[in-house]
Amino acid sequence: MATRAPRGFGQYGGVPRALERVGERWALLIVRDLLVGPRRYGDLKAGLARIPTNILADRLKELQEAGVIRRVPMVRGGYELTPLGRELAPVVAALERWGWSLLGDPAEGEQLTREALATALRAAFRADAAAGAPPTEYVLHVGDASVAAAVVGGTLDVAPIGPGALPQPQRPGAEPSFEASLEAALEPAEFGELLAGRLPATEVRILAGDLESVERFRATFRIEPVEPVGPADAEDAGAAASVA
Repeated sequence: MATRAPRGFGQYGGVPRALERVGERWALLIVRDLLVGPRRYGDLKAGLARIPTNILADRLKELQEAGVIRRVPMVRGGYELTPLGRELAPVVAALERWGWSLLGDPAEGEQLTREALATALRAAFRADAAAGAPPTEYVLHVGDASVAAAVVGGTLDVAPIGPGALPQPQRPGAEPSFEASLEAALEPAEFGELLAGRLPATEVRILAGDLESVERFRATFRIEPVEPVGPADAEDAGAAASVA
């Protein structure tokens, strides 16, 4: 039986159908934060400080109706992603990488949350580079956000830490034994430069660890920004193509 999606684009295809479900303002940021772990309504509001409460309530209702999120029975006011919602993880990671080409310096009032920091690390992770490295724990303090990232045998487990961070679910199996560790403090703009490979290891403020661990981080986490093409560049490229 044919169905018609609410607020439909009149297009039959995967992209329009996906945007009908998660294309509203704030929807994908809610998904991003829930990819880090279950959150209560108040936690989501605190992490998305500029979202009006009525809009947050509307988006949560819409995402539930779309089958993207569900209530957490054990947590009052809690939400988590459904299996369908978790399928958005590579989509969010791809958008995160794409967005770094447009990032620039932080604007006044912009915040980097724990969830955003965890998402950036997941998007930047290079499993091939990590596969041959010793098990390493990276603790990063970027602005007011802190996360711990465990890299073991080409796998990444990253979780928010610090005051106010929500407890993380227990991972199956024994806790990893780390052969190396790094704790570092950065400003958000410095973190961006580090992921882009433009911040030298010697300019990272090391709280614990050594330069070798910083270099290992630089090899393991990298987002190569693509310089946006400006109008003048586009005109020059078009003219060159016409001549050719």
